[in-house]
Amino acid sequence: MKNNEIVMIYGDQIFENTTKLLNSINLDKIIDKKDSNIVLKPNLVLPQDPKLGATTHLEILVAIIEYLQSRGFNNIKIVESSWVGASTSECFKRYGYFELSNKYNVKLVDVKQDKYILFHTNGFDVEMSKEIIDCDFLISLPVLKGHCQTKMTCALKNMKGCISDKTKRNFHRWGLMNPIATLNSIKCADLVIVDSINGDLDFEEGGNPVKTDRIFAARDSVLCDAFSASLLGYEVNEVPYIKLAEELGVGKTECYNLINLNQPTNSNEKKSPSGSVSYLAKYIDERSACSACYGNLIHAIKRLNDSGDIYKIDKVCIGQEFRNTCNKSLIGVGSCTKNLGKSIKGCPPSANEMIKFLKNL
Repeated sequence: MKNNEIVMIYGDQIFENTTKLLNSINLDKIIDKKDSNIVLKPNLVLPQDPKLGATTHLEILVAIIEYLQSRGFNNIKIVESSWVGASTSECFKRYGYFELSNKYNVKLVDVKQDKYILFHTNGFDVEMSKEIIDCDFLISLPVLKGHCQTKMTCALKNMKGCISDKTKRNFHRWGLMNPIATLNSIKCADLVIVDSINGDLDFEEGGNPVKTDRIFAARDSVLCDAFSASLLGYEVNEVPYIKLAEELGVGKTECYNLINLNQPTNSNEKKSPSGSVSYLAKYIDERSACSACYGNLIHAIKRLNDSGDIYKIDKVCIGQEFRNTCNKSLIGVGSCTKNLGKSIKGCPPSANEMIKFLKNL
């Protein structure tokens, strides 16, 4: 897998799709030695069910562990720290990590209990987990979701779970953006596998999940976050730590090569949005839409609502049942609506592309 590549797979079969993704990128060829010290770093911000859009689905970790062990990689650890005030051990306990550890003989490391190595970099004092620093190959498993302070969280911000609680508190005092970029200049992931199954619309702690049914991989954390921002309807400059990380040499924001292993399909399940997502759904006429396209539209409408441009739209059509509809008075997003009066192509178009299209109506 090349540094400028992003490999995407769609669907709700999490274990199976993660395995297909690993086979596609030839993960066993990327890691140098069989005895490499490999760390998996999920997002377990608090003890919450992944269905609520805040934490990494356990099936992703199981698929990675089984893939690696079947190819002779047996020095694997899971290293994580929940946010300040929450118990990492409770996260491990509630969602099956202790059982996973016993079944596969994988060590669990709570960063809150780890030894730290102090770095003084770019004007910041950063206490980072010794397990993270000492690992040979770091696989970050962030959840792509919104965030009330940084707008979004994915690869770069997921590294915040690798530092002491004292440093986390200081990051908020220092303003998050520069510290997050600096943190990744000390240590960043060798591979990012993004859980974009149902990330939360706005908040790191979940509660307003948006079902998108996709998993994607990248080698470059900066490139990963630049791409991820577009999926949530943001320009790169709206999430300052991405460009700041690029300036520190962590990675690059442009020229990615997107490789789709399949196309999103309609699962035939009724869309039942919860929380604030249900309010946004009133602007959508959804008829057999795939989750990825529908989820991107939810994020786009949220951005339009925030910017005050929501008045420009009444209903946006989306879904496969519009393929044979030629009503010129309707507007739609996605290739399925190409015969409507106004439409944007893409399968699916990103939230950012949808926003530009809807703003220009």
